[in-house]
Amino acid sequence: MARTPQIIDQWGNPVSTQQLQKEFAAPTLGGVHSVWTPTIVSGLTPIGLAEILRSAARGYPDQYFALATEMEERDLHYAAVLGTRKRAITGIKPIVVAASKDAEDEKIAEAVRELVEGPYFADDYLADLLDALGKGYSVVETIWDRSGKEWRPARYEWRDQRHFVIDQRDGRTLRLKHMGDINGLDLPPYQFSIHRPKIMSGLPIRAGLARLAAWAFLFKSYTLKDWMAFIEVYGMPLRVGKFGRGASLDDRRVLLQAVRDISSDAAAIIPKEMEIEFIEVAGASGNAVFSDKAEYLDRQISKGVLGQTMTTDDGSSLSQAAIHENVRHDIARADARQTAITANRDLIRPFVDLNYGPRDKYPTLVIPITENEDITTLVAAIEKLVPLGLKVSMQQTRERIGFEEPDEDDELLTARAPTPPVIETGAKPPKPVEPTPPPPQKAAARLRTSCPHCGEFHATAADERGELDALVDDALADWEEDLAPLLNPLRKLVETSTSYAQIEAGLDDLIAKMDAGPLADRLAKLMMKARGLGDIGDGRL
Repeated sequence: MARTPQIIDQWGNPVSTQQLQKEFAAPTLGGVHSVWTPTIVSGLTPIGLAEILRSAARGYPDQYFALATEMEERDLHYAAVLGTRKRAITGIKPIVVAASKDAEDEKIAEAVRELVEGPYFADDYLADLLDALGKGYSVVETIWDRSGKEWRPARYEWRDQRHFVIDQRDGRTLRLKHMGDINGLDLPPYQFSIHRPKIMSGLPIRAGLARLAAWAFLFKSYTLKDWMAFIEVYGMPLRVGKFGRGASLDDRRVLLQAVRDISSDAAAIIPKEMEIEFIEVAGASGNAVFSDKAEYLDRQISKGVLGQTMTTDDGSSLSQAAIHENVRHDIARADARQTAITANRDLIRPFVDLNYGPRDKYPTLVIPITENEDITTLVAAIEKLVPLGLKVSMQQTRERIGFEEPDEDDELLTARAPTPPVIETGAKPPKPVEPTPPPPQKAAARLRTSCPHCGEFHATAADERGELDALVDDALADWEEDLAPLLNPLRKLVETSTSYAQIEAGLDDLIAKMDAGPLADRLAKLMMKARGLGDIGDGRL
């Protein structure tokens, strides 16, 4: 295993091996790296949300990140669909493709496979990278361990996006916040994985799904609040207390207190001169208004996060849900490809450089996203097309079915040998299969034996082929001469005509000019010979 004394990353920055084993962006109890944040959603208004989104678009997204976190905590539907999109990637087993078939490249690829199959890669590393889907970007710090023979990640630490500052010049570069530097500290190479999903073109901070769903989240919060207030009084009778003209202020207070007490205690006392009337509430149209609005906003969130609604909300048919599921596969493939690019750049390449030195080509991490395969249709197509000569790759067939290449010591399934028939005691043995009759004797011998006086047929039967084959050859020998009287008038009409209309007009008189006599005579003779051969074969001659 070769290691260079000084490693340079892909951007030309020297890598400090001493720094790799230390945490660079660890949180602190106070200051700019605190993990505790105030709530943003409580008391949020449309004016406040607009200001949060404007500040984030200008490069100051701390409140926006806090809002995005609370949206996942408070909105059940948003958390569900965003979690579905994340798990579509973390639930897939990644594969590693070697840079080439060279023995050393295969060795490096195997080491990367061990890294990827580690216990923290999918649940920590990939899951934390996908936090960028909601917030626009995510940062994962890799703390390396050199206690063994190789450099290996000791752990992966998700870092709060609020602990970084966005470069005001390009809107993309991240630096660690520092009390003594307004521009922040440059991040050391080979220690941070920064994932920026390409959900839309433009600045990464404007591409988060939380920004897209923020307004629906706010409006649904108002809807749910009003809905709860409506449900609290829905169906309850309206209590109206009546007092006379001479009622004093104290009497009115007593009546009002009695009306209020009826709501909770269902009992009250009032003077005899006062009256309480109960008015029943009719109709429930308000309930449908609130539920329809909440469901509409949920559907918009589903469209924004998953690109469709029918796998999360009510679909009208299985076929429509299948079409929408394909849209979800497109999004999952894009997420998998972009996540793999980040992992290859910020984790796989540093791992190879630290242990094997910089190289021209590196192994590639791939997160395969495939659509559901109809195995029955695939097998039926292979079963029919392979016997016709279609060449099918066994490796590709295994991949589409979902089978892996078997190891040498694996027990293999093979085709079952045909079971011999079981003959019961006392039963008659099966009737032996009659042997296939030998090929017919030569035509000449058969004709001489069956009909020694049929001299006309001896010339035909001298051929070694069957009688009917010889008869067919005889019939096709002069077909041009037999069909000439029928085709010559049509050929002459086509040659002399100057337009299609003229040909069409001449077809009416064409039949009268055709001579079918030679062809009819020919067919009659062939019919007679065929009938004669049939009588000979039946033994009637």
